[in-house]
Amino acid sequence: MKKVLIPTKLDRIAADMLTQHGGYSVVQDNTTPLADLLAQHADAYALIVRSEKITEDVIHALPDLKVIIRAGAGYNTIDTQAARRRGIDVMNTPGANANAVAELVVALYLADARHIVKADPSTRAGKWEKSQFMGRELAGKTVGIVGLGAIGKLLVRRLQGFQVRILGYDPVMSEERARDLDVELVDMATLFSQSDIVSLHLPENDQTRGLINADLLRQMKKEATLINCARSGVVNEEDVRRIKPELQLRFLNDVYPKDEAGEKSVADVADVMLPHLGANTREANTNAARRAAEELIEYDDKGITSYVVNRDIPEGLDEAYGDLAYTLSKLCRALVGSQHPIKEIETSFYGSLKPYATWLLIPIVTALNQNVDRSMDHAAALKFLKEMGISYQDREADPRKGFENSITVDFTAHTGTDQLMVYSVRGTVAEGNLMIARINDFDKLYFEPRGHAVLFTYEDRPGVLGRIAAALAEANINIDDVRNPHDSKCKQSLALLKVNQPVDPKLIAQIGQSIGAVTACSISF
Repeated sequence: MKKVLIPTKLDRIAADMLTQHGGYSVVQDNTTPLADLLAQHADAYALIVRSEKITEDVIHALPDLKVIIRAGAGYNTIDTQAARRRGIDVMNTPGANANAVAELVVALYLADARHIVKADPSTRAGKWEKSQFMGRELAGKTVGIVGLGAIGKLLVRRLQGFQVRILGYDPVMSEERARDLDVELVDMATLFSQSDIVSLHLPENDQTRGLINADLLRQMKKEATLINCARSGVVNEEDVRRIKPELQLRFLNDVYPKDEAGEKSVADVADVMLPHLGANTREANTNAARRAAEELIEYDDKGITSYVVNRDIPEGLDEAYGDLAYTLSKLCRALVGSQHPIKEIETSFYGSLKPYATWLLIPIVTALNQNVDRSMDHAAALKFLKEMGISYQDREADPRKGFENSITVDFTAHTGTDQLMVYSVRGTVAEGNLMIARINDFDKLYFEPRGHAVLFTYEDRPGVLGRIAAALAEANINIDDVRNPHDSKCKQSLALLKVNQPVDPKLIAQIGQSIGAVTACSISF
């Protein structure tokens, strides 16, 4: 029998399901120190954990270990790379806690709006301060949800009974899917300026860290409410501290840099703060435990690996092509613009890449949104696209075109109610280097996607490239490489410039406006 070690306080349903299966012996112990458990159960085949730190030393202490399951979504406490080096699959249970977090958002707003936190001790003390606790209703308000993943979508459903208007920002979700949810897709500026309540549901990464900053906060309505049950780093704390008094904002918080006792830096600005209770419900704990057991059984009995988060690349495929697929998709996303919802993705895989089409879809999908895990499998990638309302087609590649080992990615996106735009890019790998070969009808670019770049398409005429270069120079931005082809069919030119630093989106917009650009964007590869 396979030994499963559960060194954490987890609902007993996981141990019961695994025991009833008959193929596992389960040791669940959350009182014995982890080091002692590792020594006593060095023959463990699987490890199910919650927030325990699973370091390389822990992994080495279990020589028979094959699977680690995090009963929850985040797995930053597990050294996934060390596990992969040992051939150990790491899995998680995404979505198990989503409803708990969605309900907490509603609870936080109501508790604050109706002064429940302050009114209770006041009344217990014999006071009758009813006049001081004039509240606010949720009905009739506009709620902005940043991130329409599992939690965001459940929050929409929980709020609909309150008769609110719901605005949503999600760079991936299609207009059709948003309409199905009865959500108005808008850009971030519109969401923050029109919402009475803004709830954050996005991961913390290089793209989102500090995203909620002064520019967005200053656009909020007076006395609006900001709720953060996502990650602490997505909010610029100093900007909240500076702008909150000006607009009399309410700030409700459940997340911190570290989940531990001690003083919290947001204590002076948070109107309500909780010890990361988002997933802390009996039901969420039960759901996560059940999913952990189900995933282990499916993994062993059926070979289902949908939730492996440290997946390796397929044998025989050069890892560079995974990076190429990701880069092409990221470039298409930048060309479309985050404000335009994607309707359809089409791909073509040429040469020896065709057998790996299902795996190569994964980096294409993960480039759409940092909340998507690159270690998902093909089925999970298709499921994500379906949930976002994005159709997908893998076209049969025409070998006569001679695009040996190339990838083409096309995005179709909404620009307005009935208008669509299509962007198409093709790339390959040459001598180990990624190469962008084509953008729309601008072919033979041979542009290496590395570092930072700006891109403009415009009506073909003399002097435009010079104006772009002058504007960049004025901002102390140096140009390292240039492609400036012309398309006689549509009478347009492409200016693709590699630059030495990221370019402020405001400058991109200014340059685009000054040259009458059809497309204007920047991207960091």
